[in-house]
Amino acid sequence: MAKELKIGIQTNGIKHAHGDPMPDVDTRFRMVKESGAFDYVDKTPAPDEIDQFIAAREKYDLPVRAGGWFYTLGRDEALMVENLQLAGRLGSIVHNVQVTSRKADGTLASDQEVVDFYERAVAEGDRQGVDPCLEVHVNMWSEDFRRVEVVGRMAEDRGLPFRMTLDHSHVIFKIDNPKEQEVFDIRGDVEAGRLILDPFKPGNVCQIWIDAGWVRHCHARAAVPNNPKNTAAVDENGNPGRGIQYPFSDPGPNNYHAPWDGALLEPWKEVVRQLMRYHAEHEDSQLGQISTEFIPNLDFGEGCGYSLFEQSTACARWMRETWNQTAS
Repeated sequence: MAKELKIGIQTNGIKHAHGDPMPDVDTRFRMVKESGAFDYVDKTPAPDEIDQFIAAREKYDLPVRAGGWFYTLGRDEALMVENLQLAGRLGSIVHNVQVTSRKADGTLASDQEVVDFYERAVAEGDRQGVDPCLEVHVNMWSEDFRRVEVVGRMAEDRGLPFRMTLDHSHVIFKIDNPKEQEVFDIRGDVEAGRLILDPFKPGNVCQIWIDAGWVRHCHARAAVPNNPKNTAAVDENGNPGRGIQYPFSDPGPNNYHAPWDGALLEPWKEVVRQLMRYHAEHEDSQLGQISTEFIPNLDFGEGCGYSLFEQSTACARWMRETWNQTAS
């Protein structure tokens, strides 16, 4: 039997321009189904949306295969259990776990504390039939990419299966971006070659994670080296978004705040190719699905004039074509 790779969409991206209202749940599922580009949706719904998600799942025969949330240690341990129970109720396979860099008391979360939280998540996930996956993400402990391998090895030393969500946009946008490399003080290691971000170079950090067999889930949101800041939106202090989203296909005139060049996407695409090659070539690969995640948040697509849904659809079709070529 041929190995499968499911492709889905994070439901926050099932809308068009940022200024457009978010469609209701039934409409979002219908849009996904009619596109023919996706196998599932990815979301941990709000409490008042749960019944709507279940009804739409049945109506459109679209699994809610994945979901996710962010957690602060010392505050959200019970929430993690509740969300994993909800994931089991929805029939999800994985739950994406973001752990904020600082705990509820304001101190940095240590590697051991992240592993402790992950161990509790795995135990609850086993009860629910859901695999928790620690995500590489800005503003989380894992934004210091050097820590991911350390935590992975610590988890394995405890006898835990280490599972992660690879969102390599968070790596790609820091390439050739010294200011962003100063966050968590990785610039020195990047410049010295001890931490390699460029996926075309041997020993790059994404390839290390892939080759370790840790990637259980993936979020696909395109980004380019030194990605333009999101000047289409600012925070309460007037600062633009960090810029961790780039249109996958030509957004059209005046729909993106910077010139668009599809050739700049090659490093991001290369990581997808590496991940798919690993999955195709390794019987024990635990990768099960990839969710597109073009979203309207400040650091990503807030203020955009292009269609988030159309970008996700174009990306999904490219990934399915790439997977079919790789698998064959």
